[in-house]
Amino acid sequence: MDRSSQIDTFSRFPQVSRETITSLIRYEDLLIQANRNLNLIGKSTINDVWARHFMDSIQVIDFIEENDKTMIDMGSGAGFPGIVLAIASKDRKIPIKIKLLEKSIKKARFLNEIVKELSLNVEVINKNFLNLQNKISEDVLVARAFKPLKIFLPLIHKNTEKWKKIIIFLGKTGNDELHHASKSWDIKYKQRVSITSSDSSIIEITNLKKKF
Repeated sequence: MDRSSQIDTFSRFPQVSRETITSLIRYEDLLIQANRNLNLIGKSTINDVWARHFMDSIQVIDFIEENDKTMIDMGSGAGFPGIVLAIASKDRKIPIKIKLLEKSIKKARFLNEIVKELSLNVEVINKNFLNLQNKISEDVLVARAFKPLKIFLPLIHKNTEKWKKIIIFLGKTGNDELHHASKSWDIKYKQRVSITSSDSSIIEITNLKKKF
């Protein structure tokens, strides 16, 4: 699918405004420029940014509720989904504060440039999740291509508190990961198929307890 077709498809997503498209085009330009020196996205996805990254990211907007005031994107990298959600939230007048947690100094610097360029309600935290002194307590935690569930769930259990929901992107092995995780964890969640791939899904966890 060529770029114009990708943008046209993206534009059909509910409540996507011209302002959102304009901001994402600027984001795309800066992303491609920076990717020449930074490993932000794989070279194979350069021509599919809208389909592979923007569309995949924006579907999480459906999980944000009116009483969700803060969100943190775990291991934000190039800004997916955090930056895309911040752009969409701004244009929809959703008053949510989004934080981007990124351990790489160079990637964090890039994220700050995007935030400044697009005037987003975003805070970039240049720290490693494993080395945080205080527990994370945002309303919504979101993770896309961060850690496998068997690693991620123990980290969340140990290093977070008072969250309302955890949104996790799962790939082809997602169901197997959930099956194995359920042996050690009581997980209350909803799952839905990703709009970008029938092999992938997104889960919304609302309760997590260790079995033993």
